[in-house]
Amino acid sequence: MTSSCLVYQAVRFYGSSDVTVTGITIQNSPKCHLKFDGSHAIEVFGVTVSSPGDSPNTDGIHLQNSVGVSIHDTNLGCGCSNIMVQNVNCGPGHGISIGGLGKGNTQASVSNVTVQNANMVGTMTGVRIKTWQVIHISPLFSRYNTVLRPPLRSLLQGGSGYVKNIRFSKIKLSQVATPIVIDQFYCDGSKCRNQTSAVALSDITYDGVVGTYTVQPVYLACSDTEPCRSIHLDGIQLELLKQRGPSYDPFCWQAYGDLQGPTEPPITCLQNGSSK
Repeated sequence: MTSSCLVYQAVRFYGSSDVTVTGITIQNSPKCHLKFDGSHAIEVFGVTVSSPGDSPNTDGIHLQNSVGVSIHDTNLGCGCSNIMVQNVNCGPGHGISIGGLGKGNTQASVSNVTVQNANMVGTMTGVRIKTWQVIHISPLFSRYNTVLRPPLRSLLQGGSGYVKNIRFSKIKLSQVATPIVIDQFYCDGSKCRNQTSAVALSDITYDGVVGTYTVQPVYLACSDTEPCRSIHLDGIQLELLKQRGPSYDPFCWQAYGDLQGPTEPPITCLQNGSSK
């Protein structure tokens, strides 16, 4: 989380327990709209969060160091990350994101997260995991990496820890640029410092992700230091909605896992088994 998000947040709960947030609308926060930090036993439902689609880093709901969180029946329309569990509508904005994790060589520990029954319309990404890391980038990866960001200006990231046991289930998309994203080369546009470690990703399941996309259906950019392990794809049905600008085939880099059924389009880039 950026320092500006600490200062310019609309509603924040710190070190809290047994909290229910419902029946409110939060609009046009300068940065974070609703944040929970170091809290547990949280329920959020019947909440609306709204800000312009091009507003940067205006997190809809930001969870940090919190456990026992249930977020459902909520509408989020923000310029950046939306984190939710079930029965949620997103758009405009950047979709549903876990991360970015590992900034400034910090340690991440995210596990046992299920996101289901979410609808996204006109978002930049659908369901995304993003972490910070540094790596030698091959010319092939550099060419494809321009899809989500400007060219590799300063890929100097870091972090450690893990993201594991994540499930994205029954996700419906309409006119989403890139529905499925793992990005271990995330940088928020600031000058990223050089680090040498990476957050490890494993046991990531995408089940029943269906709808239309405009740029690229799948983008799995994992690190050489910590390749993504046990990625499971099942019931992926994504149709290109042709618009102006280029479109791309599915892309995988150091991504290992399996296809648990046919996909549309075919995702042939995912490597079978475990990483070496």
